[in-house]
Amino acid sequence: MGNISKDYVQEYIRASLVPSEGILKGMEDYARENRVPIVQPEVARLLEVLIKGFKSKRILEVGTAIGYSAIVMAKAAGDGCKVVSVEIDRDMVERARCNIKAAGLENVIEVIEGDALAVLEKLDGRFDLVFLDGAKGHYGEMLGTILDLLAPGGALVCDNVLFRGMVASDSLVKRRKITIVKRMRRFLENITRHPLLDTAIVPIGDGVSVSVKGGTKGEQG
Repeated sequence: MGNISKDYVQEYIRASLVPSEGILKGMEDYARENRVPIVQPEVARLLEVLIKGFKSKRILEVGTAIGYSAIVMAKAAGDGCKVVSVEIDRDMVERARCNIKAAGLENVIEVIEGDALAVLEKLDGRFDLVFLDGAKGHYGEMLGTILDLLAPGGALVCDNVLFRGMVASDSLVKRRKITIVKRMRRFLENITRHPLLDTAIVPIGDGVSVSVKGGTKGEQG
């Protein structure tokens, strides 16, 4: 995905971050060379801060890709955590599992192969944080089930919600992306007005929304 920030802002933010090492650095190189979409550095850092701030231990991810963000989140959550990640692409599932094993986190991160809409319906338990980074046009369809799985006081983090700036400006919308843009706009309208959620939209990376379940609006209702 593209980046919605000015180049100089992005460069400044990224220069402030500690560079990745080891398995994560290797995965970043692989993703760049093979054009595999993974979370951008500033979004990865936001996830780390949120997980530590919310003390999240049970984490659900939709959209595993090569396992990069799952590893980032597991490392941030620390001992006693469990990350469940859902991915529909079999090749990605296999690569993610290899990377997770190389990181020594195969007992912490579970990758489930399948369509997210179907998999989510079968999951049990509550999660402290949900990271939504799957098919952008289906965020809205998943919201109800995700809210059922999200513990009160938990966080819902959604990536790419401004979709290369198209969601914010009709002048940027490409014809073949109209459906995705319309669906994302409806999704953002829903989560910013939802009675169970307090939501902020953060203009970093390709746009990130952060929602807390059971905030002030939920308490008043």
